[in-house]
Amino acid sequence: MSDIQHQTRMTQQRAVILEELRKVKTHPTADELYHIVRKRLPRISLGTVYRNLCFLTECGQIAKLETPGSLNRFDANMEPHQHIRCVSCGCVADIFPPLPAPDISGISVPGFACVTSSRIEYDGLCDECAAAGVSPQDHAYHKAVGEK
Repeated sequence: MSDIQHQTRMTQQRAVILEELRKVKTHPTADELYHIVRKRLPRISLGTVYRNLCFLTECGQIAKLETPGSLNRFDANMEPHQHIRCVSCGCVADIFPPLPAPDISGISVPGFACVTSSRIEYDGLCDECAAAGVSPQDHAYHKAVGEK
């Protein structure tokens, strides 16, 4: 079997990682998913989980959620949707149906030949943090942008 065929086949480890990611709606980090997968595959390494998440992302089977200043999270739901992130604890939830992305036609940016896409990301306060008395204004982001 060639190296390329080996990389593209659905290994048992890759299948379990994908199955476990599809079961959760929490958009886990690689480390969180590693702890979930270890219940089924006790000998799997964190590096193997990372490599397979990278592969599954590159193949378009899962999405990697990249938020500046926080750990990457992963989502097996490939239906069109958007996400909201709690500004206090960092949890992520899906937004269905997705709202239309901003129109990018006619946008001109010096130094860029074209704008190819846009996306919408939402920040909010989850029910658990709100119940604990956290205020959105207490979060460092809001202080940094000068919100009162």
